[in-house]
Amino acid sequence: MASDLFSPRRHPFWTLLILLGGMALCMALASQLAWRHALHAESANVQRQLDLYAQALLQRIDRYRTLPEVLSLDPELRGALSQALTMPLSATQVEYLNRKLEQANGASQASTLTLIDRSGRALAASNWRDVNSNVGEDYSYRPYVQQALNQGSGRFYGIGMTTGLAGYFLSRAIEDDQGRVTGLVAIKILLHELEREWRQIDDTVLVSDAHGVVFLASADAWRYRLLRPLSKSDEAEMNATRQYADQPLHPLRYRLDEPLEDGGMLARLDDPQLPGRTLWQTQPLHGSPWQLHLLHHTDASTATSRWAAAAAGGSWLALCLLWLFVRQRNRLARLRQRSRQELETVLHQHAQELRTAQDGIVQAAQQAARTTDTGLSPSLEHLPQGVVIVDAHLLLVAWNSRYVELFRYPPALMRVGQPIEILLRYNARRGLLGSGDLEEAIQRRLEHLRSGKPHLHESAKGDGSVLEIRGNPLPGGGFVTSYADITSYKNAARELRSLADALEQRIAERTRDLDAAREEAERANRYKTRFVNAAVHDLLQPLNAARMYTSLLPAHLHDSRGRQVAHSIDQALASQDAILTSLLDIARMESGQLQVHVRDFALGALLEVVQNNFGMQAESEGLQLRCLPTRAVVRSDEALLRRILQNFVSNAIRYTRRGRIVVGCRRDGEYVRIEVHDQGPGIPESLQQEVFEEFRRLDEGHADDRGTGLGLAIVERLGRLLGHEVGLRSQLGKGSVFWVRVPQGNIAALPAPPSPNDAVVDTGPLQGASAWYVEDDPATRDATCALLQRWGCQLPFAGDAAQALAQAAPGNAPQLVLLDVHLGAHYGPDVYTLLCERWGSSPPVILLTAERDATLRRQAAERGWGFLAKPVRPPALRALMSQTLVRVRDGASGADGA
Repeated sequence: MASDLFSPRRHPFWTLLILLGGMALCMALASQLAWRHALHAESANVQRQLDLYAQALLQRIDRYRTLPEVLSLDPELRGALSQALTMPLSATQVEYLNRKLEQANGASQASTLTLIDRSGRALAASNWRDVNSNVGEDYSYRPYVQQALNQGSGRFYGIGMTTGLAGYFLSRAIEDDQGRVTGLVAIKILLHELEREWRQIDDTVLVSDAHGVVFLASADAWRYRLLRPLSKSDEAEMNATRQYADQPLHPLRYRLDEPLEDGGMLARLDDPQLPGRTLWQTQPLHGSPWQLHLLHHTDASTATSRWAAAAAGGSWLALCLLWLFVRQRNRLARLRQRSRQELETVLHQHAQELRTAQDGIVQAAQQAARTTDTGLSPSLEHLPQGVVIVDAHLLLVAWNSRYVELFRYPPALMRVGQPIEILLRYNARRGLLGSGDLEEAIQRRLEHLRSGKPHLHESAKGDGSVLEIRGNPLPGGGFVTSYADITSYKNAARELRSLADALEQRIAERTRDLDAAREEAERANRYKTRFVNAAVHDLLQPLNAARMYTSLLPAHLHDSRGRQVAHSIDQALASQDAILTSLLDIARMESGQLQVHVRDFALGALLEVVQNNFGMQAESEGLQLRCLPTRAVVRSDEALLRRILQNFVSNAIRYTRRGRIVVGCRRDGEYVRIEVHDQGPGIPESLQQEVFEEFRRLDEGHADDRGTGLGLAIVERLGRLLGHEVGLRSQLGKGSVFWVRVPQGNIAALPAPPSPNDAVVDTGPLQGASAWYVEDDPATRDATCALLQRWGCQLPFAGDAAQALAQAAPGNAPQLVLLDVHLGAHYGPDVYTLLCERWGSSPPVILLTAERDATLRRQAAERGWGFLAKPVRPPALRALMSQTLVRVRDGASGADGA
């Protein structure tokens, strides 16, 4: 009774109530769980983005940090400040100092250098040519001036009172020979370019100071907003330093909805307004009182919760329908069981009737079998086999004509009741039973018939024919034997076997020929790869020297036309470098030397790298590049997949004249398809397969950058190497979409994100650092030496490996070694080992080589060596040398402190 209480047939109201109520409850629980899970994932992704933004901001500041320290040691600046204590500087001296600071600041439009005396007055500045120059202004009220005069160094962010531009000030005190502070040098860093990069994303990025004032923002409406009310002491301090000049400070109006476990919070922004609830994450910036904020929309989490609620409601309905279906099926099964029992009763009655009728049929058949005494059975004549039947006493009962023809029995011998032994002896006399003991053969056959066991075997006759003999016992006693002539079948099988043996021999011979051809092709491919590697290595040596010389040209050219020619030469050399690098990559992929490291990683971080690398380039071409954020995790080689996407984006920038380029991804079953959409001219369908071939270029690219025709060929080879499908779809006049299909990864296999408190490595000055340069190519050696001397490095030695080994001695080890890998008959790492033995110490080393072997790069990283591939870019060389020297210096100071 209880089981039928809520039967859908009896109580439809209660059934409907259970369906709707359960569905509502499941939807509510699923929506809440999905919201929490998605919000946690979004919060973790936002935290990783904050880490990247923090690193970018600190690196931009650290790029200029060492410049005031270097200038504070300049003897001319120290002498000018010492003179200013007793007598004013002449106009000629001030102009010389202005030009010196202008040259030290270089071509950067993002910083300003200012020389300030002890009273806070600016003696010289790098912006002396501007209308709003710093020269002559009084900055004694600025905190960075007071900090430098009192503490040796200072830092301060504020709006410039002279230029009206906000920036970050770094200052360094300058002392005379007696250790007295005579003035300071300050650098102002503009961060507007960083704010422009932040505008490329949908989220809102803010930086606030110790007073809670937002001074950097991705949108103008958020700048100079107060995160909390100012105290009277804060207002007094800001008015005294005129930090933000006369800029009004408005409060940021928001409401906190809910704090999160990871330190973030959910808030609603009213002024400036953001729709819906916003995920607010905050992170302190290492080494400063600033805080970095990121405001992220939670629309994705809301959509996820809605989909989860819909899925839960559908699942509940499906389960309920399944339950109703099972109940209905069980009811039908009971009905079928009852019907089956009734049917079995009827069938039993009919079986009784059929058995009675069958007995009558058997009796009628036995009477009809007594037809003739000849033994020939009409029912056996239609069979192609010879058939003979004997009874339990081994006497002939029946046979057919085919049996008589096969054994050529005389008619007098074939009669009903004849013992089968007589026929066996007749065959024995004709030699049909073999060449052994005939009596034994006859008795063996008779015993087999008496035993009533079935048998199957083949027998070859003297005339070459083969019979297949089958024997089976009869139910009432007796035996039936059939004889089939299978001579043609055996001959055909024999011919097929001979043909198969011949084919196997021909296949073996052809396989040996193919193996020999394959080995020859592999040998030729190895020779080709070795030749390409050697050729590219030899071509990169003069190309490296040429790029070093072009980096020196702007310092010796004083007209804009000459600098433009030098820039054009450097661009042409860079294009040549790209072609050689692409050729070397193709050779490495074809020879199997390119190593693949497949792992699970977050795709969003990779797309951010693509955005950062190509955003400015797209903007310079009048294009807008946007990489859509994603939480997808893929399984691939991160470096090679980044190479594929970079080639796609570079190709899109090259052939798009106006509009947008969008990089995004979408789910495709168990895969993620990453797509690059452009608004270029499109590709005709007849050329869509050819664009992935080497040196295939279209004519619609920019006039100054049509590419080498190797980028998409490398993409196609990398796709085959990684097992990723690549392709495109395009429509003339509307643009193209290039895509790569990557397997989804496991989010649980991702490594933990880096700690936000990790220190950023500083780049130190090269002034006065001693270095040995071991290089066997004279042109490259001369160009690099000129560049190092321009940076202030001392070069006690620059020569080949033999000269270096001859000059090395205890006590003359440099601070740094620059070393080529291929030095004629010598190998660079072996030469370095011998030099360290002769010096008695192991100075840091940087390998400069045209060899792009991943194994060599990994070995260098394991030993703590620097590594740069030729042609070497001067900024990269300078940064790596400075980083290496600073690391050694910090290690030594740490050891002294310990």
